[in-house]
Amino acid sequence: MTDAELLQLFRTRESDRVERKESLSDGVRVCQAICALANDLPAYKATGVVFIGQRDDLSCAGLQVDDALLRTLGGYRQDGRLMPFPTMYVRKVTLDGCEVAAVEVEPSDNPPVRFEGRTWIRVGPRRAIATAEEERRLVEKRRYGNLPFDAQGVAGASLGDVDLRRFELEYLPAAISPEALAQNQRTRDQQLRALRLTQPGDIPTATAILMLGTDPRRWFPGAYIQYLRVAGTALTDQLLDQREIAGPLPDQLRHVDDVIRLNVQRRTTVGGQTRVDVVDYPEEALRQLVRNAVLHRSYEGTNAPVRLTWFDDRVEIQSPGGPFGQVTVEHFGEPGVTDYRNPTLAEALKAMGYVERFGVGIPIARERLAANGNPPVRFTVEAAHILATVFRRP
Repeated sequence: MTDAELLQLFRTRESDRVERKESLSDGVRVCQAICALANDLPAYKATGVVFIGQRDDLSCAGLQVDDALLRTLGGYRQDGRLMPFPTMYVRKVTLDGCEVAAVEVEPSDNPPVRFEGRTWIRVGPRRAIATAEEERRLVEKRRYGNLPFDAQGVAGASLGDVDLRRFELEYLPAAISPEALAQNQRTRDQQLRALRLTQPGDIPTATAILMLGTDPRRWFPGAYIQYLRVAGTALTDQLLDQREIAGPLPDQLRHVDDVIRLNVQRRTTVGGQTRVDVVDYPEEALRQLVRNAVLHRSYEGTNAPVRLTWFDDRVEIQSPGGPFGQVTVEHFGEPGVTDYRNPTLAEALKAMGYVERFGVGIPIARERLAANGNPPVRFTVEAAHILATVFRRP
């Protein structure tokens, strides 16, 4: 938005497009406001704004807007509570002599957006949780031509290709707030569509097939993890074990966690009265890198799996698909530089507990490796794949 457009909204009362907060003392309400503006229930198709540093009576709160405040606001986008990721911009502006932080929120192409499992909306100056009918209206606003690959329908697939019992028993309670479930006013079809798991005509999306499919590889041949255990340091050395870890992604990740646990070697050293358990690889570092590979890989236009190859001196994790969006070869792995090829899949993995916070997988891996005494992870970033190499602890 231009400064003139911001000034016009700054001078108007709260409405469907404007909300104000004196300070950032209640970040939850700010996130609720962002969620409501992203849902754009009145369908204005125009940017909404949350002003931080202005009172409801339009007077200036005198807030000091520093870099720490702006970073906190920007971090709300990908801390995992707002899903799918809203398109928002945060900046400091001075309007009528008042310094404020302006959070500009674009209407979502893929509503409903939820905050902590709840769909927030604005009706005039009122913010509230959407009813079943309001949520249905949000779903009908989707701009299907603009959706990412993982939110698009899979041609030829039907609800018979989705484990609906698993959806009802595992996925739904994890993805939706208890209050919304308690209302019990939504049919299963409405729930599937609201969670971006089906498109009109009950066509499952790529995320539905990958997370809940009865046979994901029928539709995505590369949707598995190839595991190799090599006795040596080259692929031509003796092969001790090999597996194709397939099925829905939650099953794959549980299985690969077991593989990591079984392969990590532990030894105990005793010095005086001190007993220390030492591992050659920190399990959490490997888990984070495998989950990153599964989440950020390309499932479209490739039959290649994620590859987990365990050598005597290193572990290699290769993911099909190169950098995406604002993540480039030059900036790959830098703190704060993140983007999502599969945002709907990210939402699903977050709901099921396989992602705690977004954008921290690589930093966690680096931290655990350093703490364990392993060399730093080495990334080889190519246009068609990304290879993470983790070296054994000396």
